[in-house]
Amino acid sequence: MKWWVKSWIGCIVWSCGECSSWLSKLEQYCSKKIPTVNGTYQDGTPTHGGFSSAMLVHQNFVVRIPEKVAPEQAAPLLCAGVTAYSPLKQFLNGSNKVLRGGILGLGGVGHLGVIIAKAMGHHATVISSSTKKKAEALEHLGADSFLVSSNAEEMEAAADSLDYILDTVPAFHPLRPYLSLLRADGELMIVGAVPQPLQFDAVELIRGKKNLYGSFIGSMEETQEILDFWAEKGLTTMIEIVKMDYVNKAFERMERNDVRFIFVLDLAGSNLLEC
Repeated sequence: MKWWVKSWIGCIVWSCGECSSWLSKLEQYCSKKIPTVNGTYQDGTPTHGGFSSAMLVHQNFVVRIPEKVAPEQAAPLLCAGVTAYSPLKQFLNGSNKVLRGGILGLGGVGHLGVIIAKAMGHHATVISSSTKKKAEALEHLGADSFLVSSNAEEMEAAADSLDYILDTVPAFHPLRPYLSLLRADGELMIVGAVPQPLQFDAVELIRGKKNLYGSFIGSMEETQEILDFWAEKGLTTMIEIVKMDYVNKAFERMERNDVRFIFVLDLAGSNLLEC
């Protein structure tokens, strides 16, 4: 076991260590993995993640936080950040080519997708159903362009213009309009967990030589990579730090989509006896 001054835990605390996913360094796809939150240890004890006062974690699921990255900045990267980073890294596959990417949805994962895409040198287009977040996307996050998906003229003009789309929307939405934005060999990467079956046109995929796939968080190797990437590039996550006594209000605000862009719960700075 290695000891670090700042060591952190991501989305998983244990996996089998022997399946094909594990051997391929894709342990997040292990069918026997134990998630950090809402999971169950082998002895039946539930996992409560950051709400725990103590936690048992296999050493393979601990990462090192670079000195240049503050704890409150690192926390969102361990889940939302690597969720955006992993598919973008896989799509690049080691290439330094300048790509034109679309980020569908501008929430916690989406805003990190914009930051990561820009830091990778891509041309980033934010895709949203209205103009409500246009100023934030362009002025605060540094997106290159903003596309309103409910505007038929804008969507038609943007057809065949993107190399990839990172779809972060966790609610039902038809995929066909977004597939039309992709060039040949373009990829629609789904990371938003939509509970309903998705709708898409197989003909659009076939005739346009387009790809559709899902991605689930990221590997531990990729989790360490994004932390190091954040330190190297000097990037900043847009967060709001809240104490434990505010957590219920934070959940209410999340339901209203009233957060820009991620809440970080400060347990160390909270008086838990008063909560």
